[in-house]
Order: sequence, then structure tokens, then C-alpha cells
Amino acid sequence: MLEQAYSRLKTARTAIEDKNYAYTVRSSQECVELSLKAALRLIGVEYPKRHDVSRVILMNKERFPEWFTVEEFAEISRALAEKREPAMYGIELGMMSASKLFDERQADEALKDAEHVYDACMRLLREVKLKMNEGEIRSAKE
Repeated sequence: MLEQAYSRLKTARTAIEDKNYAYTVRSSQECVELSLKAALRLIGVEYPKRHDVSRVILMNKERFPEWFTVEEFAEISRALAEKREPAMYGIELGMMSASKLFDERQADEALKDAEHVYDACMRLLREVKLKMNEGEIRSAKE
């Protein structure tokens, strides 16, 4: 999942360079979604089959390390999930395309949030792997 999240992050970076701000927001949302779902798996929690995982992250706050800022990541997940559909479809009733809804500032913020969440989830993965390796070393010595 983190590999897929990284692909979305690369896409978001390319989209912002191309001034495709709506696609930057959408790709950033997908990166956050996949990153947080990977984090939930790492702590042994089945993730919901929905775009916003903020409730499940918050419900399992105590299972994450202290440095993993659950409230912040839940808010990022919620906020970007709300922008997912407009970033794809625009506002059909208002006849506004997605490209008219998002500007560079919003895209930049979404991208920075995605990078922040992705980096934290990668750190969590490294820590889990380290603990697993330490456990293997201990059991080999015992």
C-alpha cells in the first residue's frame, strides 16, 4: 500500500508542476488514504473500505507511537476526503469544473499534507520492521 501511496505522491508532484491543481488534490488524497490504511495494517487493525479513515485512526490512537500525530492525520484524512469528489468531478449542479475549484495554494497544501502523512507512515513501517527483526534476533538467541 505504501508503494501505491508513493506512486500517488509522485503523480501529485507532477500535477502541481503542470498546474493541474485539482489532480494534485485528488492524488494527494489518495496518497493519504493509502498511507493511513497501511499504518492501520501495521498496527493490526483492518481498515474501512472507504476513503476517509479518520474515525478508525482516532479509535485506535493508543496503538500508535506517541510521535504519530493521530489527531492531525485524522483531520488531514477528513479534509482531503471531502475534496475528493469535487477534485474529480467539479460541482456539477453549479456547472463548475474541477480545474476551477482549486488553486495553487490549495494544491500545495494538499501535497505538503500528503508528504507529511506518507513520511510518518514510512517511519512507522521502519520501526515495525526493526521491532520484528529484534524479535527474530532474540528468539534465535533463546
